[in-house]
Amino acid sequence: MLTYFFIWFLCYPLALLPLALLYVLAGPLYLVLNYVVRYRRKVILENLRNSFPEKSPKEIRKIKNRYYWHLTQIAVEMVKMLVLPRCILRKRYRCSNPELVNRYFDEGRSVILMSSHYNNWEWMILALDEMFKHHGVGVGKPNSDKVFEKLVNRARTRYGTEVVFADTVRDAFEHYESQHIPVAYMMLSDQSPNSKKRCYVTDFLHQRTGMIFGAEHFARKYNIPVLYYEVIKERIGKYRVDVQLITDAPSDCAEYGITQRYVELLEQTIRRKPQYWLWSHRRWKFKF
Repeated sequence: MLTYFFIWFLCYPLALLPLALLYVLAGPLYLVLNYVVRYRRKVILENLRNSFPEKSPKEIRKIKNRYYWHLTQIAVEMVKMLVLPRCILRKRYRCSNPELVNRYFDEGRSVILMSSHYNNWEWMILALDEMFKHHGVGVGKPNSDKVFEKLVNRARTRYGTEVVFADTVRDAFEHYESQHIPVAYMMLSDQSPNSKKRCYVTDFLHQRTGMIFGAEHFARKYNIPVLYYEVIKERIGKYRVDVQLITDAPSDCAEYGITQRYVELLEQTIRRKPQYWLWSHRRWKFKF
């Protein structure tokens, strides 16, 4: 009941406001999160210090403050997503080189798009089916609040993107690949693994890190090209997606080679603009 009230009587009315006004409201929200509630501050600072041991306390605080400001912008953009018109989405969230993905559609092949919770990943889900010729399928983790998940997925899938989770992802791959339907599978591969024993362990941001390798597993099983995409914030509320190929021959790669290349690309992305990654996520809950 509380979730319905939050979505229908708070988020939807706010979503009707102009995006510029929502960014104004993000200012007070930033102050509350950073200095009053101190949302997951301990987790954020621990992650930053461990990831950037070369940075001074002053530099860490600066990234932390910029992260909170970015997080509040993402929050209002998620609210706006509930009613964001297709024409505005196309202007604010675009791919610089869609031809790299679309050529596989012309060949009748699916693609796996690997990325992370960096910049606005929710608008990527919303735009996925619009951005490329492929049918878009976003793969994610289920939310513990099923009512919230249902309502948010209604917004995410308004423009054709399909959302699947761990309990249905295998069925989705089997269905589309057996029917030879070209799909762009969006897989955010920076989540913490569910099991310490079922992950690929590597060095990531100065820490031994367990990485999920579902994208590589499905790429090998169905011979699907794998691409990495980076979401770049050009200015507030406007994003550019840059795509690059990891491999179009998964079986020719060494075991975990696809996952390792993804890790390297993701670290480069984070180091360029660290404030845009999801530092409040408990990424390193397992120690290796």
